[in-house]
Amino acid sequence: MLEICPMTLREANAYVEQYHRHHGPVVGHKFSIGLSDGEKIVGVAIVGRPVARHLDDGWTLEVNRLCTDGTRNACSMLYAAAWRAARAMGYKRLVTYILDTENGASLRAAGWKCVGQAGGLRWTGKRRPEVDLCPAQMKIRFERTEEAMKDD
Repeated sequence: MLEICPMTLREANAYVEQYHRHHGPVVGHKFSIGLSDGEKIVGVAIVGRPVARHLDDGWTLEVNRLCTDGTRNACSMLYAAAWRAARAMGYKRLVTYILDTENGASLRAAGWKCVGQAGGLRWTGKRRPEVDLCPAQMKIRFERTEEAMKDD
């Protein structure tokens, strides 16, 4: 039986460092959530302010990292718990991004809606890192909103 549990940023980042396929730890967060199988942590979600400035309106958060060890249903449980927590804190929208090679089944299972492609293949501009921090692939944005809840 899987169970949501509290998680510090330090603990969540350590898990991400060990298990995430293409991202490292994050610098800050609003909250982190763990998922336990009763013996060990099988996944984490780290939720913070949106990376995209135009989404940082004070009512929106972003799942900046979601990482599991492959346990069945862990991703959808974490996405659903992240939305419940964000709503309980008064936020109206929660967004996240996946690579275009990922299918988004866990997000759809948790009630998230695909809103289309976002961004480009890599960071651009003056702040672009010398080495790509994630795979040079298109990203797909998913979101949960209060309005979508009324449609369900």
